[in-house]
Amino acid sequence: MPKVLISDKMDPKAAEIFRARGIEVDEITGKTKDELIAIIGNYDGLAIRSATKVTKDVLDAATNLKVVGRAGIGVDNVDIPAASAKGVVVMNTPFGNSITTAEHAIALMFALARQLPEADVSTQAGKWEKNRFMGVELTNKTLGLIGAGNIGSIVADRARGLKMKVAAFDPFLTPERAVEMGVEKVTLDELLAKADFITLHTPLTDQTRNILSRENLAKTKKGVRIINCARGGLVDEAALKDALDSGHVAGAALDVFVTEPATESPLFGTPNFISTPHLGASTSEAQVNVAIQVAEQLSEYLLTGGVTNALNVPSLSAEEAPKLKPYMALAEKLGALVGQLEGDRIRAVAVEVEGAAAELNQKPITAAVLAGLMRVYSDTVNMVNAPFLAKERGLDVREVRHEREGDYHTLVRVAITLEDGGERSVAGTLFGNREPRLVELFGIKMEADLTGDMLYVINQDAPGFIGRIGSSLGEADVNIATFHLGRRSHGPGGEAALLLSIDTPVPEPVLWAVCNLPGVKKVKALKF
Repeated sequence: MPKVLISDKMDPKAAEIFRARGIEVDEITGKTKDELIAIIGNYDGLAIRSATKVTKDVLDAATNLKVVGRAGIGVDNVDIPAASAKGVVVMNTPFGNSITTAEHAIALMFALARQLPEADVSTQAGKWEKNRFMGVELTNKTLGLIGAGNIGSIVADRARGLKMKVAAFDPFLTPERAVEMGVEKVTLDELLAKADFITLHTPLTDQTRNILSRENLAKTKKGVRIINCARGGLVDEAALKDALDSGHVAGAALDVFVTEPATESPLFGTPNFISTPHLGASTSEAQVNVAIQVAEQLSEYLLTGGVTNALNVPSLSAEEAPKLKPYMALAEKLGALVGQLEGDRIRAVAVEVEGAAAELNQKPITAAVLAGLMRVYSDTVNMVNAPFLAKERGLDVREVRHEREGDYHTLVRVAITLEDGGERSVAGTLFGNREPRLVELFGIKMEADLTGDMLYVINQDAPGFIGRIGSSLGEADVNIATFHLGRRSHGPGGEAALLLSIDTPVPEPVLWAVCNLPGVKKVKALKF
């Protein structure tokens, strides 16, 4: 009989589900790291929230552990690489608290509009400052959504019920999905210029970090009110403080901060600023939902091997796994490549397999492509929930199986359709049936390993260019590990593509220097 440890306080329904399915469960909370290490070897599964730290030391002691389940989204308290090396599946419950987080954003929007916290403090201090607190209505105001995924779509629905106009910026929001949601699809600059209220509902990635930077805050409509219940780091907190002080931003409400717990902040005490201690998921209903979901997912895995919302493994049967593993590694790299190069503009994806790949279960290959593609925008995406997220954003996904024999004994191609109707594709194969290798990049034949930090350059094929880029990187102390070159034509003068493997990320000033080299058309830093 499998045995599960619930090591953090969790709704009792979780233990009830385990027992109802014949799984032995212990609820032992509040243990120190050493105390957890002393007992973890007795368990096949571990159910946690945010308090338990599943470190490498804990995993090393977990001799029987097969799965860790987080009741919630964030898994910062789990060493996922160490868990993967140990063969431990890590799961989360990414959709159990969506409504709760959306409602918290709406609550903060109301509080900002009517200055409720300050009015409460003033009134309870014995003052009656009725003329001081002049609020604004939400009706007919424009709400700008930065992120229109699961939580953002719920906020949009509630805002429309309040008779607000909703404008949304999201790289994956299709025109069709925008119509379905009843929102206007806009660029970020358009949103900043027209929104009376801005709410953020996007994960923190390299692309979204400081999306409300000092520069972008200056582009906002004077009198805007800003709400962030998503992730700390999406808003430049120092710039927000200055914008509040100047009156350009009329109010701001943060549930999340760059540093948490946020025991001090320059924003604290600022007029028209509201803060809450990361309460987005803190309702009794949300805690019940995530507890039920984590218990059901762990039970399913321990009893049948079914994998749901796993962050480090795909949905696979035991028989398929050995054959599909290298293909999924290849597919994820191809997806990450097109996602980093064209993610904002992709509207459709076709995953094509031929040769030996056409004889396999294509679903995990497709899921791996989507996971790689969408990981650019979401830090919780995995091979299980990536297809759901793609569908939610209106991304058209097709699978194509070719019986033909091509130049390679096995091939995976990812063909994308862009918002302007343009089509592009990348393709890869397996060397020795194990090693993923890129063989074609947007119509240019090129063999390359996709690994670590890389630099992608499109340039005019002309003598001296390779020397110039090598010198430019060398002067910036950026070491080139490998050099991959391809071109469209057989002679000089056409378009060439360059993929450089580099030992360290390229600093922004160096990227600009490369952009300004003669003949360069496009430069992009990549990471795999």
